[in-house]
Amino acid sequence: MRRALVLALLLAFGAARAEVPAAEAARAAAEDLRGTIAALDAARRASDRVAALTATIGAYERGLAALREGLRRVAVREAEIATGFAARQEEIGRLLAVMAAIERTDAPLMLLHPEGALGAARTGMVLSEVTPAVQARADALGAELAELAGLRALQLGAAETLAAGLASAQAARTALSQAVAERTDLPKRYLEEPAELQALLAAAETLDGFALGLADMEQDIGAPMADFAGARGGLPLPVLGTVLRRMNEADAAGIRRPGLVLATEPGALVTTPWAATIRYRGPLLDYGNVMIVEPATGYLLVLAGLGTVYGETGEVLAAGAPLGLMGGDLPDAADFGQWAQQGGGAKRSETLYMELRQGKVPVDPAVWFTMTRDSQG
Repeated sequence: MRRALVLALLLAFGAARAEVPAAEAARAAAEDLRGTIAALDAARRASDRVAALTATIGAYERGLAALREGLRRVAVREAEIATGFAARQEEIGRLLAVMAAIERTDAPLMLLHPEGALGAARTGMVLSEVTPAVQARADALGAELAELAGLRALQLGAAETLAAGLASAQAARTALSQAVAERTDLPKRYLEEPAELQALLAAAETLDGFALGLADMEQDIGAPMADFAGARGGLPLPVLGTVLRRMNEADAAGIRRPGLVLATEPGALVTTPWAATIRYRGPLLDYGNVMIVEPATGYLLVLAGLGTVYGETGEVLAAGAPLGLMGGDLPDAADFGQWAQQGGGAKRSETLYMELRQGKVPVDPAVWFTMTRDSQG
C-alpha cells in the first residue's frame, strides 16, 4: 500500500516538460525585428526614400506585432509554470524531504528493518522503484526552472530590441514625412482644388453629407485602375490594427456607422490598399484628419482619424503608398522595456474609421478587405 501511495504521489506531479513553441516564436520574431531595424536605418539613405521607408516601416510594425504575440505567449507559459509551482508547493516539499532523508541515511542503517530481512528486502524493492521516479521528477522540475529563467532572459533581451527599434522607427517616420513633402514628380488629375470643393467643405455638416457631395462633384479625376471591382475580398487593410466595430455595429453611445472602426498603435502607418487618386485630405468637422481617395470610378474610400496626412488633392498614388500616420504619443524606450519584461501588450489607443462607398451607398468593408487574425482581434 505504501509503495502504491508513494508512486501515485510522484505521478501526481505530472509528466516531464513538453517542448513549448512560445519561446521559439518570440526569438524568431525578435530576430526578424532586428533585421527590420537595420533595414530602417538603410532606408533613410535609399534613393527612393518614400517607397523604401514605407516598406520597412510596415515590416517593422508587423515584426513588432509578432514579437508582442510571442512575448504574450511567453508570459502565459511563465504564469503556467509559476502556478504549477504554487499548486504543488506542499508536494514538492515532501519530495525534497524524501530526497534529503535518503541522502542523509547511511546504507547499513537502511538494512536494519523492524521486520527483519524480509522487511529490508521489501524496502529495498520500493526504493529501487521510487528512486528513479524521484530523480526523473527532480530533473523535470529542474528543466522547468531552467525554462523559467530562459523566458525571463528572453523578455529582457526583447526589451533591448524594442528600445532600439523604437528610436529607429521614430526617425524613419520623421524621414518619411520629409520625403513625402519633397516629392514633386507625382502625376495629378488636375492642378488646383476646384472652388466647389471648398464650398462643399464649408457647408459640410456630417461626414456622410460631405462624401455624398464629393461623389456628385464633376471632376476630371478618373480611375487609376479599371479593375478595382475584381479585387473584392482581397484588399489589404490600410493599417495594422484590430477591428473594434464592424459596419452598423453600435458603439457605447448607441451610434451606428456604415464602416469599420480599427484600433491601432500610436503613430501607425496608413497606406492606400489600391492605386488611387486623392479626392480630399485635411481636417473635417470633429473627425480629425480625413483622407478620401478614389480607387476607381464610382468608388470612394474614406479614412478618418489620422494624425498626419500626406499628399495633395488630385495626386495619383500607387498601391501601398503612404497616406499618413495615426496620432497619439509613442511610448519612450523605458516604457517599451517595462512592457516587454512584463510580457504584456501595448494598448492600441488610436482609432481609424474606414468607410467604402460604391456610388453614394456605403458597402460593407469586410466583404472587400482581407480580415487577418490580427485585424479581427
